Amino acid sequence: MRPTVHDIADKAGVSLATVDRVLNDRPGVRSVTRARVEAAIAALGYVRDVAAANLAKSRVYPLVFILPEGDNPFMRGLEAEVRHAGLHSAAERTRLSVATVPAFDAAALAKAIDAAIAEDVSGIAAVAVDAPEVSAAIARAHEADIPVATLVSDLAGSGRDHFVGVDNIAAGRTAGSLMGRFLGGRPGPVAVLAGSMRVRDHGERLEGFLAAMSAMPEARAILPVLEGQDDPELSFSLIADCLANVPDLAGIYSLGAGNRGLLAALAERGRSDLCVIVHELTGETRAALESGVVDAVLNQDAGHEVRSAIRVLRAKADGLPVNAAQERIRLDIFIKDNLPAGPDEEN
Repeated sequence: MRPTVHDIADKAGVSLATVDRVLNDRPGVRSVTRARVEAAIAALGYVRDVAAANLAKSRVYPLVFILPEGDNPFMRGLEAEVRHAGLHSAAERTRLSVATVPAFDAAALAKAIDAAIAEDVSGIAAVAVDAPEVSAAIARAHEADIPVATLVSDLAGSGRDHFVGVDNIAAGRTAGSLMGRFLGGRPGPVAVLAGSMRVRDHGERLEGFLAAMSAMPEARAILPVLEGQDDPELSFSLIADCLANVPDLAGIYSLGAGNRGLLAALAERGRSDLCVIVHELTGETRAALESGVVDAVLNQDAGHEVRSAIRVLRAKADGLPVNAAQERIRLDIFIKDNLPAGPDEEN
């Protein structure tokens, strides 16, 4: 049977109020009495249930999500999921807020993390940029006892508390395996469209993709990576130039969020003969998959990621373990034949 505060009070010979003051590190207890209570706690092996204590105090957890701004459909989907979760946050004793920063801007991200620290939040979830200033900001959050979860794109060397997202190397390997199988013996190089190689998820996807393609029985050239900054106009320009300059192009792997520009360039050039694999199931990629312009979409559930980040940050704030199995984010593979019902098709 687990020891209780009553057992501590009996063993130390003090009142329950004194035990409570010691447990919550409040003043008004003489040093000799505090030492006696702490000795009783150690002797009994008492472990405080932090979550229950916070519940009893009706603690509210202010959590901030720091997301890239712009028209990236997946990031806007993440933001919508955070705001939806915020509708129910009072019942779950959380207060959610969203801060947006320019995409791939390490200095702006570090500044946003510092702003969250100044607000004394209970946790921070951020789409990480792989840069020293971001790692330094995460270290400052740790110094302030504020847990940090990286979201979608990891920064493992930063000391962050948890990563919420898919295994991006595995995602890239999956894309490479599909590309190799779909192309078979068809000749021609493959182009890769990324957002920025300054984010870890894009680098890891590329790593996995190249590994899988190199293992294919048919050797195939992979063109230098095109960095579209997840900007539709820049992505359109890069892909349009590639289509014009590489007439024997066989496939395109879009590992970031430049799909709007990619699809526009394919339409303008009238190219539906390529093998095209992209990430994230949006209205645009769904339509392209249905029409046969895109061959496969690799997807991660934005709602699951937001709910997972909330659970992880609350557990970290309470010093509780994270349920790793529950927080594992699945990678879904969609082709035309297994598309789930769209929003307008449900019910």
